[in-house]
Amino acid sequence: MAGRTIAMMSFHGFTDETFRFYEELAVDNTRAFWTANKHRYETHVRTPMLALLAEFPELGPFHLFRPHRDVRFAADKTPYKDHQGAYAETEGGAGHYVQISAGGLMVGAGYYQMASDQLARFRSAVDHAPSGMVVAGLAHELARSGFQLGAIDELKTAPRGYPRDHPRIELLRRKGLIATRLFPPAGWMATRTLVRRVSETWLAVAELDAWLDDHVGPSTLPPDEGELARFGPL
Repeated sequence: MAGRTIAMMSFHGFTDETFRFYEELAVDNTRAFWTANKHRYETHVRTPMLALLAEFPELGPFHLFRPHRDVRFAADKTPYKDHQGAYAETEGGAGHYVQISAGGLMVGAGYYQMASDQLARFRSAVDHAPSGMVVAGLAHELARSGFQLGAIDELKTAPRGYPRDHPRIELLRRKGLIATRLFPPAGWMATRTLVRRVSETWLAVAELDAWLDDHVGPSTLPPDEGELARFGPL
């Protein structure tokens, strides 16, 4: 039933109410505020996000991140996230991410967090020419066109077995590789133009995704149960 409901959705945009909800949550990130305003989250955040995800069935299934934070081991004890994100991973391994918050729309693709087997393959491919030169060129062009390159983390020095003066040391230090673009809140986000912007952003990262799929690919290790717990049901 849930799948059929999502399929019938049509995306009509995020509105000022979407951004206002997160602005107010930033001021009062409490259970009392969330309980009193959960209907606003459902109407202005979750529902349009599901409709947006339904526009890209070829990339699915998407997973919606849970709105509450796991604060058990965190210094920051605020209970709710200041954004709503969703993620899908293709069969080749590349991930596609989209997020809405008071700061606007974030769209990204790549391999944000590599498992140990993926990281070994990534570093080997970056180390060797011409594969390493190709990905360095792709990363450079994306940065020049306004994308931010990131990863879940990176080493402060060279990984073991690689020289500190390696010509692609910045890539070798990363524990993932993802390209993201942030769009500040704008009127077009309340229209279907947003669908086109998301599609264009993912398309711009397609060559990097293809390189990662060819040289890294999905992990063969068991999934991280903690990572899976971050997602909620659609």
